[in-house]
Amino acid sequence: MRAVRGAAVPAVVIAALALAGCTPAAPPYAPRVELGEAPPGDAVELAEGGLDGALDALPEVVEHVLDETGVPGAAVAVVHDGETVFADGFGVKRVGEDDPIDAETVFQVASMSKPIGSTVVATQVTDGVVGWDTPVAPLLPGFALADPWVTEHLTVGDLYSHRSGLPMAAGDDLEDIGYDREYVIDHLRYEPLKPFRTSYGYANFGMTTGAQAVANAAGVDWETLSEQELYEPLGMTSTSSRYDDFVARDDRADLHALVDGEFQPLYERDPDAQSPAGGVSSNAVDVAKWMAFVLAGGVAEGETLVDTPDLAAAMQPQVTSAPSAVPSMRSGSYGYGFNVGTQSSGRVTASHSGAFVLGAGTNFQLVPSLGLGIVALTNGAPVGAAEAITTEFLDLVQYGEPSRDWVEAYGAALAHYREPAGDLVDETAPASPAPPSAPLEAYAGTWSNDYFGPAEVAVEGGSLVVRLGPDGGYELPLDTWDGDTFAFTPTGENAPDGSRSSATFVLGGGGAGAGASTLTLQFFDANGLGTWTR
Repeated sequence: MRAVRGAAVPAVVIAALALAGCTPAAPPYAPRVELGEAPPGDAVELAEGGLDGALDALPEVVEHVLDETGVPGAAVAVVHDGETVFADGFGVKRVGEDDPIDAETVFQVASMSKPIGSTVVATQVTDGVVGWDTPVAPLLPGFALADPWVTEHLTVGDLYSHRSGLPMAAGDDLEDIGYDREYVIDHLRYEPLKPFRTSYGYANFGMTTGAQAVANAAGVDWETLSEQELYEPLGMTSTSSRYDDFVARDDRADLHALVDGEFQPLYERDPDAQSPAGGVSSNAVDVAKWMAFVLAGGVAEGETLVDTPDLAAAMQPQVTSAPSAVPSMRSGSYGYGFNVGTQSSGRVTASHSGAFVLGAGTNFQLVPSLGLGIVALTNGAPVGAAEAITTEFLDLVQYGEPSRDWVEAYGAALAHYREPAGDLVDETAPASPAPPSAPLEAYAGTWSNDYFGPAEVAVEGGSLVVRLGPDGGYELPLDTWDGDTFAFTPTGENAPDGSRSSATFVLGGGGAGAGASTLTLQFFDANGLGTWTR
């Protein structure tokens, strides 16, 4: 079923516009693309009738992907030359129920929030509130990273392109145990840094820090800024950056985690702490309006909300995100909130995926030279279903047939999301373990950690339990393993099914009478911050 929604908006070729004003003077023999001119011809000619044929085939493509992956449902929309030319839903909102998904069913879009949020920032760049090169420290009282020089020079653009030096997933572990945005941003100062502006570290809370700086400059909270500057002007009436708005909607899709090979609606995911990076909820109809706006260079309903150069900067490569392993491969790049790449056809694309291990997988892809965009929202953990739908559609448009089995390819590429975490995964407890070196009461008490905050260790029912986070709300029962090493099962977005890790106590003074002096939780020690002291 095709549906046409919204007024027509002419497409703009972002890549060509971006050349104006930023290219050094060319010698007379070098042809130059001027502002507004068409780009050079694409490397591969479009398949005859490619778009119409791809639209006709799209429902079958979606059904096939859902059948192959087992994902419960999806909503898909396509925009072309400013018009929504396809919008429909497939499957069900919740396994075991008959409530069907339609084009207006709201999903949590996860990290697709990043490019959406980037366009919110672009409105503020156009309005002169901030620039992509605005330092963030003056806008965030008390903010610091581990290196004072980096703190002083860190910009909005550095954080939106993941080139701040923060390690991958910095701060996610604090969110997992219950801390809010303010606490996480403040405690990024303890994260070890990689080289500034020459390394790429995908960090939700790095980008969230940049967004918070922009919101502070605008004098309004991020959620309201997004609503006022983007969602309302574009008529995105089912879109929000607040989790409460999502759960209040009747027409919404449940999350489905992949457990024991089946998608199950087991969890809820409140991403408000990282809302600018992962907290948007929306539907296919609204995302289509946003894609048309981006393809039109910041114009909606004839009104310029973002000057084209300010949006084009977000869709230009700002850092190499995936260096090629061999010369024959294309490298991946990241702009400000957008993945930027070149397809084998020679056409530039802007895209982003979103993933919650607890049960969401999303993807959109834009081809500016074709004025074309597609989005797929799914309610299953990331197995590549959304990416397979969008990529096969673009194959049909460009080549008239799929270039490979995308379900298999993306399933393999995203398999790491489903891999259990922790040093005791697949480990068998010792057949003859040593007993703990002291009575369990010797391990009890309050333990200190500058990054994670206090850990409360208590004896309950003859076993140890560790409580982390604000008010001790994140609980880890400890099982005996071997001597002063215990085992626990972490939970949360970053602990896929089957995760298992160790808790190791070291008794001070080398004897039981001295009591325990350090506690290391291996699952939380990826960046060397997972040791508590007493």
